[in-house]
Amino acid sequence: MEGVIDALTRNLLTRQKGFDWTVTEFVRVVDARLPPRVFYKHCPELQISPVATPSGVPVHLQLLGSDPRALAANAYQALSLGALSIDLNFGCPAKLVNRHDGGASLLRRPERVYAAVKAVFDAVGGQIPVTAKIRLGFSDRRLAIVCAQAAEAGGACQLVVHGRTRDEGYRPPAHWEWIGKIRHRAKIPVVANGDIWTLEDYWKARTLSGCDDVMLGRSALADPWLAPRIRHWQLTGERLPDTTWPMRARMLKEYAHLQRQHLPERIVVSLVKQWLAQMRQGNAEADRHFQRVKRITNLTDLLDALVINATTQPLSALTLEV
Repeated sequence: MEGVIDALTRNLLTRQKGFDWTVTEFVRVVDARLPPRVFYKHCPELQISPVATPSGVPVHLQLLGSDPRALAANAYQALSLGALSIDLNFGCPAKLVNRHDGGASLLRRPERVYAAVKAVFDAVGGQIPVTAKIRLGFSDRRLAIVCAQAAEAGGACQLVVHGRTRDEGYRPPAHWEWIGKIRHRAKIPVVANGDIWTLEDYWKARTLSGCDDVMLGRSALADPWLAPRIRHWQLTGERLPDTTWPMRARMLKEYAHLQRQHLPERIVVSLVKQWLAQMRQGNAEADRHFQRVKRITNLTDLLDALVINATTQPLSALTLEV
């Protein structure tokens, strides 16, 4: 989720009950130990205790790299700064990242997954957990189970599995049944990820994978009330109403308010449009609004256009607290 899930977004998404924990954008590790300012940039929550969003949801730090020594050095640096856990990214499908030997590129050789996890596990000395995220392989699924076992053998205590290979990118469908094959062979908890856009998707993903837990990524941006909707259904068996456009508009306006305190308005315009573009997934109304405002370049005009025909209630009155 590089470039879309920063601390302010984590703050907004976790104001409603639904998420048990969150993960930062990845900290890119190449061949050296990074200074504290890089960690604080990606995870400003490190500067407070506990390391959590303002609503108290824990924030876990993610590293992406391939050099075991560099990963170990940066894991120890993160530990010294107060990180709650280290998550290792072996799932990023971005071509630029893969060309530079990061993310899903390591899935072509399971022994490299093992070496990276083991180095980080040894570096933190059991003081904090080490977790990992993988895909079902790079070009095919032949090594999916072996890569999962390699991460477990290296010391990972939990595994998030995205139900596609790197070459499949984000093209549907996600193969939740393959996540189930990994879960049957793993001794550590496995979390299902990929194409969980609705309450029905959540149930299907759990049923086909057999996993107790799921991770939301793009879908949490597409519908910021999806996690609360899932949590409410878990607790009550009742289905909350669908997310409305006024709810989305107020979320975007609050996001812009927070971002403009630190960033130039032209950047905030781009960020708001970026989030609105994510909301278009499976939502025709959000798409219509995106088409209507996509050429607006002034932030005030953009925000005014977003709330046309939308309620003037504050965001807190529109959230679905459970």
